[in-house]
Amino acid sequence: MNRINKKLKEDKKLLSIYFSAGYPRLEDTKLIIENLEKNGVDMIEIGLPFSDPLADGPTIQASSTQALKNGMSSEILFNQLKDIRKTVSIPLIIMGYFNPILQYGVEAFCQKCQETGIDGLIIPDLPVDVYNEQYKAIFQKYGLINVFLITPQTSIERINFIDSISEGFIYMVSSASVTGSNSGFGDEQTTYFKRIADMNLKNSQIVGFGISNNETFTQATKHAKGAIIGSAFIKHLSTHGVDKIKTFTSSIRN
Repeated sequence: MNRINKKLKEDKKLLSIYFSAGYPRLEDTKLIIENLEKNGVDMIEIGLPFSDPLADGPTIQASSTQALKNGMSSEILFNQLKDIRKTVSIPLIIMGYFNPILQYGVEAFCQKCQETGIDGLIIPDLPVDVYNEQYKAIFQKYGLINVFLITPQTSIERINFIDSISEGFIYMVSSASVTGSNSGFGDEQTTYFKRIADMNLKNSQIVGFGISNNETFTQATKHAKGAIIGSAFIKHLSTHGVDKIKTFTSSIRN
């Protein structure tokens, strides 16, 4: 069983953390992953930096830009992670845009993910229909779960289609805006969370965008299996460095 599905079966609300590979320093990637697991994180999204990250807010864009300046690339990331499964057991997901994966070669990229111990991919700009028709068999061949995003504007028909071809969890975007742009959830968002929960989808939902502290984590996970934090963690990294990861994860859980 894929590590993502094993984790989803645990009787707890899951905390997933996103960060840009190669930030703050090129060599920090593995250290950040190991520290996140040691400090109670359930799942990690490793951002593959891209020069035109349309869905990302300014904090993640800045970290991605710096990571590219530091020299991060797909090949370097795979090299950094080649022994990651000797020290880390939680699910690892690469989140990135389709262009670098296409340039690398989709099958070659998926094969490298399997060799490295990556469990899944999140590719915001890969259309669901294109994935289903052209790439699903490749992902399955290498044991990778592809995670799709839904928003408050996604139709019921589209959500049901995404649910039907998904094999892990659905990334429930809390709003139609970019990452890092919210400071709490209002009635509209909490109604949306409940509406999706009431659909009784076969795949669990994990909420992303706008989660930055214990309050928003608790709100987001009331009707969902877990929540993803990106911008707030990157801000913490920028200010406090890799050595202070524990203070961040503790503040979310407590």
